[in-house]
Amino acid sequence: MTASGLDADVRHHPEGTTAGAEAKDPRPEPTTPAAPAPVEGWTRVCPLERLQPERGVCALVAGEPVAVFRTHDDRLFALHNLDPFSGASVLSRGIVGDLGGTPVVASPLYKQHFALESGVAVEDDSVVVATYPVRVVDGTVEVGSA
Repeated sequence: MTASGLDADVRHHPEGTTAGAEAKDPRPEPTTPAAPAPVEGWTRVCPLERLQPERGVCALVAGEPVAVFRTHDDRLFALHNLDPFSGASVLSRGIVGDLGGTPVVASPLYKQHFALESGVAVEDDSVVVATYPVRVVDGTVEVGSA
């Protein structure tokens, strides 16, 4: 028993020393995920095969959230991910399709449609979402800074 009356939990290293052992911080500082490396004004997003047709993904491009889409005919488009009607960064989760032959994404919140080629809202052409150039280099989708 110790002076406080409690049994001390003393552990000994089998070799008798712990020299060289490094303690791990039980509460490490949160880390910021590394952003994809820019390539001469282009940001690598993902391998093309990981971008499913009729789906979108979100990527950080020059500090901005960008939604990248692949259509059923393998065309690629990129829009700013912020839905101007709701203020939420959700366009990458929208439903990809077409309206009268125009490729669009429907916002998952209020269902407004945005033309993937121009970013114009179909229901209100005074609202436009920024578009970004997209390319594939060595099988990797890249988005250019706007």
